[in-house]
This record gives sequence, C-alpha cells and structure tokens, in this order.
Amino acid sequence: MGQPRWDDPENSAGGMIRAALWLVQEVGEGNTFTKNQLREAFPGVSQIDRRVRDLRSYGWVLYSSVEDASLLAEDQRLAKIGVHVWDAKARRAAAPQSTITAKERQAVLARDGYMCTLCGIAGGEPYPDDAALTAVLSISRRSATRTTGKLKDAFVTECKRCRSGRPDTPLSAEAAVAAAEGLDPSDLRRLVRWMERGRRGTTELDRAWAAFMRVPADMRAAVAASLRTHQVS
Repeated sequence: MGQPRWDDPENSAGGMIRAALWLVQEVGEGNTFTKNQLREAFPGVSQIDRRVRDLRSYGWVLYSSVEDASLLAEDQRLAKIGVHVWDAKARRAAAPQSTITAKERQAVLARDGYMCTLCGIAGGEPYPDDAALTAVLSISRRSATRTTGKLKDAFVTECKRCRSGRPDTPLSAEAAVAAAEGLDPSDLRRLVRWMERGRRGTTELDRAWAAFMRVPADMRAAVAASLRTHQVS
C-alpha cells in the first residue's frame, strides 16, 4: 500500500497519523519545523502538539531546544522517523502494550542511577562529543531473551540519543553472560557484587555528579559556587 498524502481530504485518519505524514512529506528527517507551522497545517485540530508527541511511543525522535541547544525555543527537529504509523499493521505491532505509572517510572530511574543504561550519561548532562545536546532520560520497554530462549518485557532507562539509535533486536541474557566471561577475576567479582545488590556500584563522586545533574540548569552555578568554598587550597 502506498503512503497516503497528509492533506488528502479523503484521508480520515486521526491526528497522530496525519501529523506523521506531514512530518515525512513536508519536513523530512533531520530538518526543523515550528509549532506555528504545525498548527497552520492542521487548523482546528485539537491538541495537535500532543498528537506529535504521541509519535515518540512509536520510535519517532523529536528534539526541542531542551535537548538541542542549537535550536530556537519555537523550533523542533525531526531527528528520526519511527514506525510508519499510517500502516495499520505496523502500528498495531508496535503499539505500546501498557503505560508505565509515575511511581514505576521513578523506581526504574532510581534503580538505574538516573543514568542511561546504554551509554551511562546522566540526565541533563551534555554529550561529550556534542555539547549542544543535553541528555534527556526516558523509560523504554525492551524485549529481553532469557537464557532459556524465552522472551519477556522489561523497563530500562535510556537517553533519547541511544533510544533513537538502538537496534530492534531483543536484549539477550546469553550475550550478557558472554560479555562477562572475558573479564579478569577482580572485575568479575565486582560485577557479581553489583548483580547481588541489584544495581551498579558507584563511587561517592559518581553519586555526587548524578545528584548535581538532577539540579535544574539555572541553579547549578549557585551549587558550584557553594562547593568552591569547601575546596581545600
């Protein structure tokens, strides 16, 4: 089936699908658009901004000035086109199976140390290779393959950049075992201790840095100034 036009008057699809088509056909992956352009394209469509945000549940990646400092406040960038939601079969296959509650989300973030489980960056921390981009953490539902070969779902903390570039293949328990088998004995003992505690071991410095990165950006200078008075000359 061909891709329908976003502005086809015969297209009776909902706002999220039509917005996805507009992004593909009028904006293009890697390009920017404004909220005004979006609203002008869909006059009278209630909460069209929210319909665009709903695309993130289907693997679409959109950056604002919060994540990408090179963008103006009114700009957004279509960083990655996700599931082709105008295809009913693809949409149903990728539909979120459940919504994580605020309490569950906080528990997952705390379990993962408020850091991306793939690259280790803390929420709000600039990327070392691109200071204009700031890490924004989200909770993803991932499929994991047990050592028995059976699949199960799990929630993990990921930054948006890692989430946009992750492969679609399930996580694998066997791959985790294989990765650990090559460790030297001291590192393997440390890894086992982390597993027994249910979280990665961190130093006081790691925990202090993560706590600092959770402070709102406009308060960080005051925190740094306060800590400078504690430095030993």
